[in-house]
Amino acid sequence: MILAAGLTPAWQQILRFEDFRPGEVNRASEAHWCPSGKVLNVGLALAQLGAPCVTLAPLGGAALAPMERAFAELGARRRWIEVERATRVCTTILDAATRQTTELVENAGPLAAGELQRFAGAFAELASTARLVVLTGSLTHGAPPTFFRELAAQAPCPVLLDIRGPELLAALACRPLVVKPNREELAHTLGDDLRDDAALHRAMHAVNEQGAQWVVITSGAAPVWASSQGRLYRFATPPVEVQNPIGSGDCLMAGLAWGLLDGMEPLEAICLGMAAAAENVTRILPADVDAPRVLRRRASVNYVAV
Repeated sequence: MILAAGLTPAWQQILRFEDFRPGEVNRASEAHWCPSGKVLNVGLALAQLGAPCVTLAPLGGAALAPMERAFAELGARRRWIEVERATRVCTTILDAATRQTTELVENAGPLAAGELQRFAGAFAELASTARLVVLTGSLTHGAPPTFFRELAAQAPCPVLLDIRGPELLAALACRPLVVKPNREELAHTLGDDLRDDAALHRAMHAVNEQGAQWVVITSGAAPVWASSQGRLYRFATPPVEVQNPIGSGDCLMAGLAWGLLDGMEPLEAICLGMAAAAENVTRILPADVDAPRVLRRRASVNYVAV
């Protein structure tokens, strides 16, 4: 079983416009609501890929009931920590004319100390029987920067991290199997603009030296980079028709975890994750992936040692 855990879920509104004009009245041609945020995207993607998974997240307010229905309809296992503060609402604007995506993000509100404790207790219980743990998303305001490190230290199985900043640096002491920030998040974490690939590669190796067994870096449609034990790999996929790129990094993490759970070596699991990400961008809803389609796309993902 894979445990997908995180503190910052979202209730997502997706609006599609034929021609979006900032500063004017715009009428959407499509409107959708769905669970989102990194942790829910990972959990939903794993459920649709057919991987055994439990999603752990704090939820509150009016979004709790529709999120519960969405997971129940998929038969996706979940453990909600009910909290007082309402789950944040984020909005995606899809402009068909320019093919641009605009994301309006509400930051997650703070959790009470008791709510964090209940989350940590549920995590310890679920992690005790997990074969892989995915910790993903940001810390809520007021949570200690060592919170994810303390969770990872309790896991008796390999840990995959999609986090950034001081919390990522703190968690490297636990020797996570995979660390997967995007390029911007890695730059933020290390305080370096990483303006060229040489700087990126030095930063990746530095994160390996601090404890990460594998570092995987995404950057939109650009090639994905991975490093381990002083070696560097570049991955590329053929172009796809993009509908909505939101959640693609989360689907990469889900596909990667799915592959590792199935016994794949990390390089092959990264390829599977990239196939899941490529499938995600072709859909309107985030984490709307299908295992047969992802497996077919896997054949078009290639990597080279650099």
